[in-house]
Amino acid sequence: MTGRRRWSTEEILDTAAELLRTGDAESFSVRKLAAALGTDSSSLYRHFRNKTELLRAVADRILLAAMDGYRPDGDWKQRITALALRLREAFGEQPQLATVWGRYASGGTGSRLVMEELLQALRASGLPDEEIPARYHRIVILLAALIASEAGISTITPKEYEQAMEQFRVAVLGADPERFPALAHFARDIRPLGADRPAAFEEILAAQLAHIEARIP
Repeated sequence: MTGRRRWSTEEILDTAAELLRTGDAESFSVRKLAAALGTDSSSLYRHFRNKTELLRAVADRILLAAMDGYRPDGDWKQRITALALRLREAFGEQPQLATVWGRYASGGTGSRLVMEELLQALRASGLPDEEIPARYHRIVILLAALIASEAGISTITPKEYEQAMEQFRVAVLGADPERFPALAHFARDIRPLGADRPAAFEEILAAQLAHIEARIP
């Protein structure tokens, strides 16, 4: 009698990533993953203690992919910007996983590689060591928020996008100037949340780095 197949950790993570591409972290479950693999949940708990640990491992693989082939180049701001754009691109290819990273973070090798490069770049900036952990924390929060937000926009369907644009036009262009005078004044220049994301990403990051630079002795 043939025994049940033993799945490797990488095969489990491959299947989990595929499920997350077509769903989200809320609907994802170890039971669904086990069903997709043709096994039972108990066999997966030999590899991961719980759902959160599994999701962290999936997110860490995105970070590993982003860091693959990365070589520090340029000054500290250029290094952080290049790293941020690599993370943005990596999660842009698998947008459903961006919220997983933002919510669950990761403690794996990919995460440590990102942390090491950010900390090294901040040390190269000339910031005092005592200020670096806090500045690192602000950058990571900013990147996670921007990447998750952009990923969320990219996962909506064309129909959902058009409905959202129509609601935006009604809310903005139809604003009562007596109740919303500022909104009515700027209505034709206000852009929807999903507009021009790449430029906004880089401008917001540049502003944060300029703020850090201003604190360098």
